[in-house]
Amino acid sequence: MIFNKDTASKTAELLLQINAIKLSSKNPFTWASGWKSPIYCDNRIILSFPAIRNYIRDEFAKNIEKQFGKPDVIAGVATGAIGMGILVAQELGLPFVYVRPEPKKHGRKNQVEGFLQKGQNVVVVEDLISTGNSSLLAVEALRNEGANVKGMAAVFTYGFPIAEENFKQANVDLYTLSNYENLLEWAVAKEYIAEDEHELLTDWRKNPSEWSIEV
Repeated sequence: MIFNKDTASKTAELLLQINAIKLSSKNPFTWASGWKSPIYCDNRIILSFPAIRNYIRDEFAKNIEKQFGKPDVIAGVATGAIGMGILVAQELGLPFVYVRPEPKKHGRKNQVEGFLQKGQNVVVVEDLISTGNSSLLAVEALRNEGANVKGMAAVFTYGFPIAEENFKQANVDLYTLSNYENLLEWAVAKEYIAEDEHELLTDWRKNPSEWSIEV
C-alpha cells in the first residue's frame, strides 16, 4: 500500500516529469520477460536529478520512521536501490548494507554486503516492485543472516495481484511512495493521457502477460 495519498500523487508527477516512468499505449515496450507493456519504469534516473532525489529521500526517511519505527539498518536491493538506500540511511543517520541477487562466486562469497549483526531491525529499500520475486529474495538473504526485517519501502509498484500474494506469503509489509493507480489518476486529471488511453492502461494490468495492443 502507499504511505499516503499526497506523496503518491506528487511522486507520480515527478517520475513522469523526468521520464523515470514512460507511458506509451500506441507503441508498447517489451520487458525482459517478453511481456508487452504500455509502461516502462526506470527509477535509477531519480539519482540524476538532485531536487527530486532529495524529495524521494526525505519522503522515504519520514515515512519509514513513521510506519516501521527507526530501524537499526537500512538495506538496499542491488543494483537499482543501492544509491537511494544510501541516501535514506544517511538522512536517518543509520548504517547501510546492500543485498546482491545471489552470493559472490569468490572471496567471502557474501550476498549481504556491509556490517550486519544478528537480531538487528532492518528496513529494505527498493526502487520498483513488479512480481516481487527478486525483492523477496533479498529479504530471505537478510533473514538468513539473522536480521529482523521490519518491512520494505519502494518508490513504485505496478500493484500486480501476484506481488501482493508473494509479499503476504513471505510475511513482509510493503509500502510504496506511489503506485499504478495513483499514476493513472494523476495522468488523467492533468490530461497527460486521454480517457481511452486510461482504459487501455487499466486493461493491461489485469493480464499483463497476455496483453497486446490489439486488446
